[in-house]
This record gives sequence, structure tokens and C-alpha cells, in this order.
Amino acid sequence: MTSSVFVALVGRPNVGKSSLTNRLVGEKVAIVTSKPQTTRTRITGIVTRDEVQYVLLDTPGIHRPRTRLGERMGKAATDSIAEVDAALMLFEPYGELNESEEQMVADLKAKRVPAIAVINKTDTLKKPEDLELRRRQLEQLGVFEKVIAVSVKADEHCEELFDLLVPYAVEGPHYFPDDAYTDMPEKALVAEVLREKMLLHLRDEIPHGIAVTVERFKEREDKNIIDIDVNIYCERKSHKGMVIGKGGQMLKRIASEARAECEEFLGAKVNLQCWVKVKDDWRDNEFLLNNFGFQK
Repeated sequence: MTSSVFVALVGRPNVGKSSLTNRLVGEKVAIVTSKPQTTRTRITGIVTRDEVQYVLLDTPGIHRPRTRLGERMGKAATDSIAEVDAALMLFEPYGELNESEEQMVADLKAKRVPAIAVINKTDTLKKPEDLELRRRQLEQLGVFEKVIAVSVKADEHCEELFDLLVPYAVEGPHYFPDDAYTDMPEKALVAEVLREKMLLHLRDEIPHGIAVTVERFKEREDKNIIDIDVNIYCERKSHKGMVIGKGGQMLKRIASEARAECEEFLGAKVNLQCWVKVKDDWRDNEFLLNNFGFQK
């Protein structure tokens, strides 16, 4: 009998949710950078192993929102735990729980969501006993059925999560084809890859004020080429200049790296055209947030 288990990955920004999702899926479905709040929307990763299909929902980092976009990101994480069979809540080995983490723990408890605590980044431990202290701290919260320590970076103990999630699987047909690894449209993947390159190459604050939309995605009938037109929206005119760079060099670099990655997962040559536009304070504009696809 086949079964499926829907799992939400939650936690503070930069704790490793997207890296763990990619590791478990075995494909890059979520963009990853060292900057917080890289993930803006819920990303679905799919893994099918024999009879069990794991549907992993990578969510935005829980944080105190400063914009309406931040509010929607927080809601995406909170709403996800109400729709799943289990949750993986990620923590770092050190540091006190912040207000957002405490609220998420309270939500898991109130909604009676089966939850596993995942202590990530064990490769950063200063001494072994620190891990036991962290483990006891999380156990005492009274909400986690299990506590596991992993290192996504060192690829340690991640595989054990599959066995831990099996008891929460529900019998029934698989929701996705067995060879699928995400349900994200190709256009959305292209937009995310471009945003990742900007997060990697631009100064800290600028990429967080950038939205990417794919306006055209068309395969040529006579050639293995996909024509893709992209709009990059900035919040400030000064930011537009930084995205383009001197003589257009920064935009060329970003587009070149994005095109190479897109060609790899699309399996075709890509003709990528990018335009940079300004939409003042779009992160606080309800109309633009809806237009850019951020769920309310």
C-alpha cells in the first residue's frame, strides 16, 4: 500500500531549512544563500522512496516582520503547519530561542502537530556536551516527539530523517508522479535562480528589495532554445543603478550565471533578456504583492 507524508520545515532565518530540503530531495529546489530571509514563499520538494512519498514544504524563516511582505512570509510558515502530517523545526546548536521561535513552538503545541526538533550545524559545535545541553533544552519544551542532531553541510545524519517521518505517513495514492522532485512551475524556478544570483552578488539590503517576474517563457518550435524575458523590480532608483552596474557589468554577470543554471535544469539553450524597473516600496504595496504572486 502506498502512502504520503506532508512535512513542513520551519525555523528562524538562515537555520538551514532550504539546504536540508535540497539535501533530502537530492535536487536544488530551493535557492540557498548565507543571507537571512532568502526563502520568501513556500517551496515544495518531493521525494518518493518505494511506497512512501515525502512532500517537504520549505517555509520562509520566522521573524518579526517589518513590511507587509514580511507579514505574508510569516503567515506562509504558520499556515503550513496546519496543513501537514508532521513538522521538522530546525534549530542551531547555540543561542536562546527568539520570540518568533517561541511562538512557533506554541503554535505546534496548540495545533497538536507531530513535531521533530532538528539541531542543525553540528559541525559548528565547540564541545560534545553542548549538544546534550541543547537536546535537553528542546526536550523540555514538551512539544517535540523526537530530537535529532544533523549537519547538512557535512551530510551527517540527514538520511535518518526519512525513517523518523515514516510513522506519520498516511495510506493512499501518491499526490505527485514518483519521478517528480518539485511542483514549482519552470517560470518560478527561473525567477528564483535569478534572485539567488542577486543575493550572492549585491550588497546586503538591495536584494531584499528586489522582485523578479518572468514575463515570457517560450520554447522555439524549430530549435532547442527557450526565450525568457524577465523583469527585475527594485524599490529605489539608486538600487536600479547598482543592479545594472557600471557599463551593465553587474547585470551581465548575474544574467550569465542564472542562464547557465537555467540551461542545466531546463535541458535547453536559454536566451535570457532582463529589464530592471523601479516600483517604490513594493514590499508594502498590497496590489504589487498580489501581482508578484505573494499569497496573502
